[in-house]
Amino acid sequence: MENYWNKEIECMSREDMKKLQDERLVAQVKHVYENVPYYRNLMDKKGVTPDDIKSTEDLHKLPFLTKNDLREAYPYGLLAKPLSECVRIQSTSGTTGKRVVAFYTQNDIDLWEDCCARAIVATGGTKEDVCQVCYGYGLFTGGPGLNGGSHKVGCLTLPMSSGNTERQIQFMRDLGSTILCCTPSYAAYIGETLHEMGFTTDDIKLRAGIFGAEPWTEEMRHEIENLLGIKAYDIYGLTETSGPGVAFECSEQSGMHINEDHFIPEIIDPDTGEVLPEGSKGELVFTSITKEAFPLLRYRTRDICVLTREKCSCGRTLIKMCKPMGRSDDMLIIRGVNVFPSQIETVLINKGYSLNYQIEVDRVNNTDTLDINIEMKPEQSENIPAEEKKLASAIKTMLGISPKVHLVPEKSITRSEGKAVRVVDKRKLH
Repeated sequence: MENYWNKEIECMSREDMKKLQDERLVAQVKHVYENVPYYRNLMDKKGVTPDDIKSTEDLHKLPFLTKNDLREAYPYGLLAKPLSECVRIQSTSGTTGKRVVAFYTQNDIDLWEDCCARAIVATGGTKEDVCQVCYGYGLFTGGPGLNGGSHKVGCLTLPMSSGNTERQIQFMRDLGSTILCCTPSYAAYIGETLHEMGFTTDDIKLRAGIFGAEPWTEEMRHEIENLLGIKAYDIYGLTETSGPGVAFECSEQSGMHINEDHFIPEIIDPDTGEVLPEGSKGELVFTSITKEAFPLLRYRTRDICVLTREKCSCGRTLIKMCKPMGRSDDMLIIRGVNVFPSQIETVLINKGYSLNYQIEVDRVNNTDTLDINIEMKPEQSENIPAEEKKLASAIKTMLGISPKVHLVPEKSITRSEGKAVRVVDKRKLH
């Protein structure tokens, strides 16, 4: 039996959803044009007025927004409501330039938490559950989003934040946590630590996990499911569009349903900006149609994925996005080859290696070097050179370029309690 938080919306007919999106889009474009000089200027430059936008068919006429625009307009340039009506900010942990700051009215927070409640209920969550939230709190959206969603559902919420893993496990056991929310790399670390402490999945009551904020593969999903004895669900979001809960996985686990009553997705060609037909692989673009304080129209996420309207066994009619297949901006180009870390992860897990690895890219004598450090399990410490050679060959088959593989002792790669640092790029490419 599938569970819905808001069945009317989640199972709405395509026709009714389109009607709702059309109405909301027309109102939102007017709201943004009248209240955000920065975006009005972009529209004027493109020769578009709110009167030109009569339905979602006209979406392509609007200009894009990029992270660069957000930095340029920092802090208040994209605000569409008076500050006196805003009750909170959240911010991304951007590593370059100015941070991205997003604003929320109380209504924005209610709608965001509602989206997170849909994700929790899709895992079978009810008010009988104990939801342990180990995403970071503070400016990061993970903690506050799932915390609010958990409250809406009525779960007993443990607002743990990340870190202090032994205490996480103690609370998990003492309070009988049933749902775990955190990054996939931290979930794997909790699982490892649980077993190191001498416990098994019989000692905990977890049944589901909601994991996001960093890329992870199907192989990693199975690894986490085995370590913790759970079903692992994906969740997607961006601070710029509100936070986690833009899209969420159902029991079918074959992609994430996008909350289309709040966010209209498009797939574009990252080079030309042309809108691609459904089923094409390209860059994901979102338009927020219910956000009041910080409504972004046609925001380029840089995430590469595919959208599909294939019928889902869960009964939801919301369009699905596949797991992001990498980024149009942080994709690594090494010796002219496009490399996504998830490709390397797939090889490692298929060969039975640890999820703790780090990719180092450098440039020596004008040639890119690719080194991969991988932690060994104790039983893998025999004949290391032969193993390194085997792995290097498997990775070369996957990527088309040769890496240098270094098998390193357990626990020698720094653990992450937030987003795992998978790639260290030492090339000076700026």
